Amino acid sequence: MSTEVRVPTLGESVTEATVATWFKKPGDRVETDEMLCELETDKVTVEVPSPASGELSEIVAEEGATVGVDALLATIAEAGAEGGAGAADGGGGAAAAKPTEAPEPAAAPDEAAASGGGETVEVMVPALGESVTEATVSTWFKATGDAVAADEMLCELETDKVSVEVPAPAAGTLGEILAEEGTTVEAGGRLATITTGAGAAAPAPEAEAHEAPAAKAEGRDVEDAPSAKKMMEEKGLSSDQVQGTGRDGRIMKEDVQKAAAGGGAAPAAEARQPAAAPEPP
Repeated sequence: MSTEVRVPTLGESVTEATVATWFKKPGDRVETDEMLCELETDKVTVEVPSPASGELSEIVAEEGATVGVDALLATIAEAGAEGGAGAADGGGGAAAAKPTEAPEPAAAPDEAAASGGGETVEVMVPALGESVTEATVSTWFKATGDAVAADEMLCELETDKVSVEVPAPAAGTLGEILAEEGTTVEAGGRLATITTGAGAAAPAPEAEAHEAPAAKAEGRDVEDAPSAKKMMEEKGLSSDQVQGTGRDGRIMKEDVQKAAAGGGAAPAAEARQPAAAPEPP
């Protein structure tokens, strides 16, 4: 089965965009919500995430192409499609059949059993203010598998006018992050899911697995937002010249804009320390 990647809503009164960058090429393996490409309009830059896991089979709109809202960008051959019934080559039914994703591998029957009694609650983008229809996910304060309390802050969204903190609608375990940092989301869009009740205890062991990657952040082993990387190349800046404000110091597009304007350069005192003067003979 193949899944279509289409142009998302681009914002009020915006009907088309230009494909600026593809981060993947045909044949590459992609994961759900992994960034595939970046679109540019006169008003905003929109990153397009993968709607399913699988292999990028075809790019329909190449870099530089102008596309309208809901236009076809690419197709993804879903993982495990060859193992299904003979309908794997059906092709055109992708839009009608929504891909269902297993949140955890089949190799964890105990976890699956434990989550049987849990209920999934969706975390949605709140109202963003008058005439504001979209925002950028700037920071996640929690990681997948973390325990959360009702009304605890999960993430922060940024718009041209305000910053909006999104609280947890229920207590439980953060099951899946659907909109990663740097993603553009619309009011009412889905951000994440929370597992409540009996199922909330199932992902708890994964919290330990997230501690190791977090520790690496101290050494600046953090993936910057794709749009930020592109802008750093355009502006001739390196990552050590930009002060990242995302989670674990991740550099966002807005950080690069500030650095380029001279207001957000990273402290570089240590990097620019003059070498010690040679001792006289």
